[in-house]
Amino acid sequence: MSRVEVVQLLVSPAHRLAGRPSDGPSPGPADERVTGVEVRRELGLVGDRYYARPAHRNAAVTLMAAENLPAGADLRHTRRNVLLRGVDIDAYVGATISLDCGTGPVLFAVKRPARPCAWMDVTIGPGAQRALRGRGGVRCTPLSDGTLAVGPATFRVVAGSDEP
Repeated sequence: MSRVEVVQLLVSPAHRLAGRPSDGPSPGPADERVTGVEVRRELGLVGDRYYARPAHRNAAVTLMAAENLPAGADLRHTRRNVLLRGVDIDAYVGATISLDCGTGPVLFAVKRPARPCAWMDVTIGPGAQRALRGRGGVRCTPLSDGTLAVGPATFRVVAGSDEP
């Protein structure tokens, strides 16, 4: 078990990075970051564009390490949902993890890497897609209901890979 920080949470009701990156993001709220979010088992984050979508249930929530982002970039640039500081989340593909923000643990099955796309060269800057290969975060399935909140949290590997 280790102490981590939930730096940011992003719940985006619309898929704003669709189509050609050269066309720029679709209109939407200026800031979709939230201070807390409800997680639903096998459905995702309440209010997010992937919530309860059958095609995304195995990867409805994306987690990313803050240490991998360049200065000035945040979740609005990556379209990931949870930005964590203090854990190399990319090392846990295949594991089941627990994240507890103080209201009880929320379990996630870490399914696969969240590969960076060409949009990151537009939203973060030229070369970002290449720079984030292998460090773009992970796509997860929530295995329990609960809440996540910005601030201190406890991270634990429940099953699968050992902590590196």
